[in-house]
Amino acid sequence: MGSRPVDEILDAAAAGVHYSTLRLEELNINGSMSREEQPTTSGVENGHQEPFVIGVAGGASSGKSTVCKMIIDQLCDQRVVVVTQESFYYGLSDEELIHVHDYNFDHPDAFDTELLLSCMENLKHGKAVDIPNYNFKTYKSVANARKVNPSDVIILEGILVFHDSRLRELMNMKIFVDTDADVRLTRRIRRDTIEKGRDIKTVLDQYSKFVKPAFEDFILPTKKYADIIIPRGGDNDVAIDLIVQHIRTKLGQHDLCKVHPNLYVIQTTYQIRGMHTIIRDAATTTHDFIFYADRLIRLVVEHGLGHLPFKEKQVITPTGSVYTGVEFSKRLCGISVIRSGESMENALRACCKGIKIGKILIHREGDNGQQLIYHNLPKDIANRHVLLLDPILGTGNSAVQAICLLLKKGVQEANIIFLNLISAPQGVHVVSKRFPRVKIVTSEIDFGLNDDFRVIPGMGEFGDRYFGTDDYQSSTPFFCDEKNRVRLL
Repeated sequence: MGSRPVDEILDAAAAGVHYSTLRLEELNINGSMSREEQPTTSGVENGHQEPFVIGVAGGASSGKSTVCKMIIDQLCDQRVVVVTQESFYYGLSDEELIHVHDYNFDHPDAFDTELLLSCMENLKHGKAVDIPNYNFKTYKSVANARKVNPSDVIILEGILVFHDSRLRELMNMKIFVDTDADVRLTRRIRRDTIEKGRDIKTVLDQYSKFVKPAFEDFILPTKKYADIIIPRGGDNDVAIDLIVQHIRTKLGQHDLCKVHPNLYVIQTTYQIRGMHTIIRDAATTTHDFIFYADRLIRLVVEHGLGHLPFKEKQVITPTGSVYTGVEFSKRLCGISVIRSGESMENALRACCKGIKIGKILIHREGDNGQQLIYHNLPKDIANRHVLLLDPILGTGNSAVQAICLLLKKGVQEANIIFLNLISAPQGVHVVSKRFPRVKIVTSEIDFGLNDDFRVIPGMGEFGDRYFGTDDYQSSTPFFCDEKNRVRLL
């Protein structure tokens, strides 16, 4: 089977990778879901992680663009787009062009707010939009509109972006850039005379006739809607740092994490998205699938290990200095759910030298009829922390069977960390509702399950793709006797 060049896919990840999503209205919070309650593939193409929308308002020449640029520069590992309100000016009629110096560009009626609202709603729902390209020399929108794709962060910048309540409701964060009026006037004179070729008298006349009154009547009153007010604009590095830190926190928190505090989704990056793009691609070769799946598994394992208890420890460095660090619990073992879970064993061994690994085999009959038919666990497992390994969390029924066995063997519920690559919301709910103290660590939350109980968008049968065969050859030697009982070889 052929595949696209890996480098090409990684480079394309920023332009268009799949988004994961959760729709709580489709989740049965009272228990496991029947087939009728499972979401199907309809609408999957529209599944997306809702972006974080930031509104940046303030007077003309207050430093809004500088603030936006500083935020973008610090969010270098996220996809960020800026939508400027200036792009949505109405084009002037021939009569208005004759008296253009008497036209108030700082009035709310100067903007096509309905078109701006439509574009923002589409972006928030994961749809690409065409942003008008307004020409400030002809005072009209030109033909070559700017295409903007959905992103992690959408910044809406403009003097009156807080004026319309419908726009404010779309925003997750509202920032008002508060700069002294004299500073704003000085910047405006410099900008309009140098960049737009206007004379100082024209600039001052427009400022006193339109800009200053509009600021007092329309812009300044919207300051009360701001979540954050930044004095001195782009000169306030501390404020920008705090804003970016808050945005990162929100971006790293999946919607499902707000419902289940025991769920941990590792923070996404372009590299993680690129690797997901590769292993989810049906055309990816087995060699590439294994390589990038192993990289993702290693990241999940490392993140899971970070949830182990630790104690402070001091060591002497080669320079003779004292370094105060931590030491993790050594009472640890891994348990893989045969067979897909075995793909995660190498990463665990690479992270934890000499770790004991046990195995559990669950036979699936349909998806509501799992039967535990084999297990081989460390004898002292009750005294250990357990990393449960299974790359796909679908319905959650297999995970429930495995966790029930661990609890029966004396493992404390809080000592179980369930590691997987992708999770369906239904499975997360089933496991979390039954075992709220079990930690679930995953790299992405997918859209849901289809009618065949397969995770979508998903990545297919993980074990078949990883081991490169439809016929299972487990690393655990066992066979079934004439009564279909599992025996070790």
